[in-house]
Amino acid sequence: MGLLRAFLNRFRRDGRGTISVELAFAVPVLTGLLMSGVEVTRYVLINQKLERTAATMGDLISRMPELTEGDITSFFAASDQVMTPYDVQTGGRVIISSIARDGGAPEIIWQRTYGLAAAASRFGGTGDPAVLPAGFVVRDSENVITAEIFYDFEPIMMTAVLEPGQLYSSAVFRPRFGNLTTVIP
Repeated sequence: MGLLRAFLNRFRRDGRGTISVELAFAVPVLTGLLMSGVEVTRYVLINQKLERTAATMGDLISRMPELTEGDITSFFAASDQVMTPYDVQTGGRVIISSIARDGGAPEIIWQRTYGLAAAASRFGGTGDPAVLPAGFVVRDSENVITAEIFYDFEPIMMTAVLEPGQLYSSAVFRPRFGNLTTVIP
């Protein structure tokens, strides 16, 4: 018994290897914090890109005096550039709509989509009454352009920190040079 007690006392006073033990406890915690920080930063960056893309698309289209299918195709290509390095064509969806009011309730006059992600406009579909944000009013004989963007977010490494899901952003603009209720083929 005395021999065991002497061994335990000597073991308790021995300071060799304490750094290794502390490092063994600290490395997994620090690695987890680093990986979580990278994932959260990526999530915030994608959300900022979505907001910028929706605003850019809505602004570009609302500046047009008239709109053609070719213009819309060009603007969709521009959305790819704004979202770089994230691929909006395969991992997202851009929806552009024209909402007008002509005596009755606001209605979606036309709508164009780009991208392969499964998403439907939160404003509604072509020919449907428009679902507008609270407090937003479309006056009689007026129209607005809405730009919505969806992106399927997949965490790279830390699914415990952020779950996969679809991110969303939208922008609403009034046309500057008349109304954009038709798209020229």
